Amino acid sequence: MIERSGIITFQGNGLTLEGSPVETGDTAPDFSVLTTTLEPRTLSDYKGKVILLVTVPSLDTPVCDVEARRFNQEAADLHEDIEVLTVSADLPFAQARWCGAAGINAVEVLSDHKDLSLGHAYGVVIKELRLLARSVFVIDRGLNVVYSQIVPEVTEEPDYEAAIKAAESAL
Repeated sequence: MIERSGIITFQGNGLTLEGSPVETGDTAPDFSVLTTTLEPRTLSDYKGKVILLVTVPSLDTPVCDVEARRFNQEAADLHEDIEVLTVSADLPFAQARWCGAAGINAVEVLSDHKDLSLGHAYGVVIKELRLLARSVFVIDRGLNVVYSQIVPEVTEEPDYEAAIKAAESAL
């Protein structure tokens, strides 16, 4: 397993990322995650769409809550061929509860809890916490990564505008 340090911090303390790093220009790696109703999803389920792939540590934390709600709000105004996926290592049942309470209806919330397939494939597993780092990847219809951001400080939000612009440009 590839391990990288010096990329992210939590409240200034360094953390280790596990998995293969994914950069702009790479072919998007496949993954296997679960919906809030325990249905499996892989990258091929979104074939023909531009994917705005958002990973967060846990929906039950203040920054992740704000971020997921913001992307949900933004997604409502995006082109129908842009699919916004929000992925965390939270249990699907907890995600379903959170989505209901937060009124999330324009993004698909997915769980990587089972085996961290997506997290390892994209190099965003926080080794010390078994959570996903805060990151955003935009994948075009040809399954190429056209935008990537790993937020350096876990308690900070991503660059929403840059991610949305990248997704719209990939149409």
